[in-house]
Amino acid sequence: MSITDLFRLDGKAALVTGAGRGLGQGIAKGLAEAGADIFGTVFGSTESAVAETRAFVEKAGRRFEYCSVNLTAQDCIPTIFEEMVKQFGRVDIVVNNAGIIRREDSVNFTEADWDDVININLKSVFFIAQMAARHFIAHKTRGKIINIASMLSYQGGIRVPSYTASKGAILTLTMLMANEWARYGINANAIAPGYMVTDNTAALRADPVRSAAILERIPAGRWGSAQDIAGAAVFLASPASDYVNGFTLAVDGGWLAR
Repeated sequence: MSITDLFRLDGKAALVTGAGRGLGQGIAKGLAEAGADIFGTVFGSTESAVAETRAFVEKAGRRFEYCSVNLTAQDCIPTIFEEMVKQFGRVDIVVNNAGIIRREDSVNFTEADWDDVININLKSVFFIAQMAARHFIAHKTRGKIINIASMLSYQGGIRVPSYTASKGAILTLTMLMANEWARYGINANAIAPGYMVTDNTAALRADPVRSAAILERIPAGRWGSAQDIAGAAVFLASPASDYVNGFTLAVDGGWLAR
């Protein structure tokens, strides 16, 4: 097998949560271009955004199916996998991309904002990964689990206590998954995006003082894009990363190097 073949995902089926926009849409596009069919979850995305994801995937010659679910509760997770298996007959790759952020001074932060963020960014990630692992083990197939961490997996940040808590936990939870599941042929890794052009950073990008301060620290001198994340996702989903496990890959334009 050539080195370029190692990055191919032909015949694979990938679950991408939050596939209707932003980084999830970019990841879905990248995996499809590498050969995977895509099953997405969406919530709060417009019909036009979902149609855009479908167009990206189908342009690459792959299938796109989706379901609309609210991951603040976990009772929808079995349905996600049942529907994906019904549509594609298999699950090979899981990308836990869906996430939210709430900004407020920590002294004023509400329990509701804490619970909503933790439920989506951490609790759903674990239980989706758990169900994926059960599927891979039951079918005796290799599997790839990719969680989305953050720069705040390494740093405290400000005014985002539940987001920081969730993303710090993703880094170590991914290590635990690798420790327990590697023996089954399951790779669990994470991607830590830097400051990306997404809905979650709209407020920061709109603030000229904060935006300038952020850009000044990024050696690459720009905000990241969904395409920047897609390449890392293809690598971690492909056979090229079969000996990479429990690692969080920073895609940050050099932010952590400063």
